[in-house]
Amino acid sequence: MRKVVVILNPNAGNKKLINSIEKIEEMLLSQFEEVAIHETKKEGDGAKLVEQMAGDVDLLIGAGGDGTIYELVNALAPLERRPVFAIIPGGTCNDFSRTLGINQHPVKAVEQILEQNTQKVDIGRSDNRYFMNFWGIGLVSKVSDNIDSGTKQLLGRISYYIGAGQTVLEEEPFHLKIESETNSYEGDAVMLLIGNGSFLGGIQSFFPYSSVQDGDLDVLIIKQTSIAHLWTWLQTRLQNEAPTEENDDLVYFRAKELKVEASPNQVIDTDGEKLSDTPATVTILPNHLEVIVGDFPLQ
Repeated sequence: MRKVVVILNPNAGNKKLINSIEKIEEMLLSQFEEVAIHETKKEGDGAKLVEQMAGDVDLLIGAGGDGTIYELVNALAPLERRPVFAIIPGGTCNDFSRTLGINQHPVKAVEQILEQNTQKVDIGRSDNRYFMNFWGIGLVSKVSDNIDSGTKQLLGRISYYIGAGQTVLEEEPFHLKIESETNSYEGDAVMLLIGNGSFLGGIQSFFPYSSVQDGDLDVLIIKQTSIAHLWTWLQTRLQNEAPTEENDDLVYFRAKELKVEASPNQVIDTDGEKLSDTPATVTILPNHLEVIVGDFPLQ
C-alpha cells in the first residue's frame, strides 16, 4: 500500500483525534509514500470524499466515532473497487473497531495500522443501507432516544445501558413476521436484533460469540412476555455462557437473509442510525470489506 487518505471528524471524542493529528500524520508518513488528511465539516462530507477518492487510493482510514465510520462504510460498500479500510477510533463506543481488535487509543491504533495486517470481513445490508454491527427494531431502536447528549458525554458507554433500562419500562409490543432460510417467526415482540459483530454499546453484550467472518447473521427476538428475561440473556452472555437457542421468552437463530415485516411499521436502527422503516430485507455480504485488524480474531 502506497497512497493513504485519512477522513477525519475533527469533533470526535472531545477533539482528541484532531489534537493528535500531527503525530498521526508523522507516523503514517514513516510507512506510506503519500498521506492526505481531509477533515469533515458536516454530515455527508465523508461520503462525498469516499466517492471521489476511493478509486485512487490503497488505504482509506476513517478517524472518528461510530457515526463517522457508518457514513464511510456506507459510501465504500457499494463501490466496485474498494480500497483497504482502517479505523482510528474517536467516539464513545467504537463498536466496529473493537470487533476488529483495534486499540482504542488513537496513536496505538495507528501503530496497528502500520503493521498492515489485513482480513476480509462480512458486513450486513438492509435494502440500500449497510451495517457493521447491528440492525434492530423495537427496544434497541428506542434506547438512544432516552440518552441526552450531556449524559452520553458524562457517562460514556454506560449511558446506553441507562437508556436501555428506562426504555424497558416503557416498551410496547408490536406484531413481527420474519422469514429466513433457517427459521421463521410470527407473533408479538418488543425487539428484533440482528447482529454481525459482537459489540453493541462498547461491550460484547448480546452476541459475544458472533464473528464477522462466519457468513451468518445472529438473530434475537425478544417476545412480548420476555422483558424481564432480557437481563438474564445479557448476564449469561457477559459471563460467556453457552447460548440458549430458544425458550418461551426468546428466539435465537442464525441466518443469511431475512425478510422482516412489522405492524405497526417500526423504525430501523442500523449501527445507531435511524434512516428507514420496516418492511425490510436483511442480508449478509460475506468477505465484502478488506480491513486492517489489530488483535484479531478476538478471543
